[in-house]
Amino acid sequence: MDNNFSHLRKFLVPEFVFGEDALYLAAKYVKRFQASKVFLVTDKGLAKAGWLKELEDNLKSENINYVLFDDVTPNPKDTEVMKGAEILRREKCDIVVALGGGSPMDCAKAISITFTNNVPVSEFEGIDEVKIPGLPLICIPTTAGTSADISQFAIINDSKDQRKFAIISKLIVPDVALIDTRTTTTMSPELTAETGMDALVHAIEAYVSNASSPITDINALKAIELIITNLPAAYNELNNMIYRNNMMMASLLAGFAFSNASLGLVHAMAHSLGGSLDFAHGECNALLLESVINFNFDSAPEKYFDIARLFEPKLSSKDLKSANDVLKEKIRTLKNSIGLNYTLKDIGVKKSHIKTLAEKAIMDGCLATNPKLVDLKSIEECYNNAL
Repeated sequence: MDNNFSHLRKFLVPEFVFGEDALYLAAKYVKRFQASKVFLVTDKGLAKAGWLKELEDNLKSENINYVLFDDVTPNPKDTEVMKGAEILRREKCDIVVALGGGSPMDCAKAISITFTNNVPVSEFEGIDEVKIPGLPLICIPTTAGTSADISQFAIINDSKDQRKFAIISKLIVPDVALIDTRTTTTMSPELTAETGMDALVHAIEAYVSNASSPITDINALKAIELIITNLPAAYNELNNMIYRNNMMMASLLAGFAFSNASLGLVHAMAHSLGGSLDFAHGECNALLLESVINFNFDSAPEKYFDIARLFEPKLSSKDLKSANDVLKEKIRTLKNSIGLNYTLKDIGVKKSHIKTLAEKAIMDGCLATNPKLVDLKSIEECYNNAL
């Protein structure tokens, strides 16, 4: 871990409450903001899981008015954001509450700033492009992986060009995150695996990022350790709260890391893949990870060695050169244990897709903090190696 404290770095996280029953604090926090009407963003799956009713009952118990917006799909689209902003404007809501995984939370962030800035959501693409803060925002995550509840990222799908774009700004960091670990017990094994791998990639990319710091490093390494020791068990024992709590903590710590150190090539490629072919984000990250590690390794060998040693504590400094192979093999073993024992080719990605995927990936803002300079050819090679 880099212990150079001379680098100029910032670290930003919202207020958060972590633990079982944190959801029941929603009404209390809405009242703290002296809000009169809540714009509640979620997806239809949360109603089936029962968490939406719990939240609605909590708001009703304090006589808090709200408008429900549940037209959010996986990989949320710009059209959904614009629709939500128009409803928010019409209903004259003055606070936004998001309940769900990364899709509802990212959509809620984008709706809020689109409303206050009164411009198309595409205007916010990039870093620090948000001019006016959004409405107060409370996030209640229901998956252990995205960390959208505490990050300064929102990922939106451009429905016309079929690509994802990143909004990165401290003005979209939620005001409060209510991290209720109970909500993860309704995740399927597949979603547990995909979101868990998303958190792992967040932590790995933040640790090797060229914008990392001792503070982000501490959080990233602890997140990786927790994921290694808890993800397979959480996948196999869905209702075991020990593993659920540990995975939610891993997601939180990984979020602290990547929200401040940013990400890298895995996420740039995953955004392109998910935007073009509508695959789940965590699945894309998982299937691309080893290929990108192989490409990046020689630019941050000591950092990747630190990560490999978390998987294999017996590694010594003399094993630095072999750490690349050890790390990739250990990640493959982890993925096999949670059902992710397939490749991009197995989910329908073809060689004919790669040129377009690479052209979209190279425009992604996450590449700015990748430890190695990236060009179009290297991205194409990474996609090819992941097939």
